[in-house]
Amino acid sequence: MPDRPGELLALTRTPVAAMAAATLMLMVVSGAAWPQAAPPPAAPELQNATPPAAPDQPAPQPGAPAPSGPPPARQENPGLLNEIGKMFEKSWSNLPPLKSPSETMDDLNTRAKDAGDTLTRMAKPSSMVAGRMICPVSANGAPDCKAASDKLCQSKGFKEGKSLTTDSAESCSAKILVPGRTRKPEDCRTDNYVTHALCQ
Repeated sequence: MPDRPGELLALTRTPVAAMAAATLMLMVVSGAAWPQAAPPPAAPELQNATPPAAPDQPAPQPGAPAPSGPPPARQENPGLLNEIGKMFEKSWSNLPPLKSPSETMDDLNTRAKDAGDTLTRMAKPSSMVAGRMICPVSANGAPDCKAASDKLCQSKGFKEGKSLTTDSAESCSAKILVPGRTRKPEDCRTDNYVTHALCQ
């Protein structure tokens, strides 16, 4: 037996909570099945009254055919589903027209031909060659290593090339070897060389 009243309350809380939840669920479930109350009876003076005829429609003549007018126009429903329908109608009108099967095949053939041409260009035989070809000085004073790459590749039997690696070296005239002579800026120059080229 528990020593304190707090422990007694703690032991009884769980069964009480479970029983309350079960009772609440039973009330909700059985409440959904209760019948709805019948509407109150109408007043006696309203029970004998007949609904008035529509004023804009004449009473049909006995033996005359029923009037066949146009069906009433559909009223615009401003609800969510109506707006979604409008959105789909607009999106269908924005789509491009469908192509015929022959046009689709022509497009696929054109794309396949373009892809084949690209692969052919990429698959041209190319080789990397090594050597040492000096880059001539162009008119603006910069080294022209493209011409050196072409010369290096042509010396190996290819048509043209692109430089991969270059090297530079300083070349000086014999005047700098004269004892006692001071070195001048025009005595030496820097030459650039192509050492590796990709040839085709």
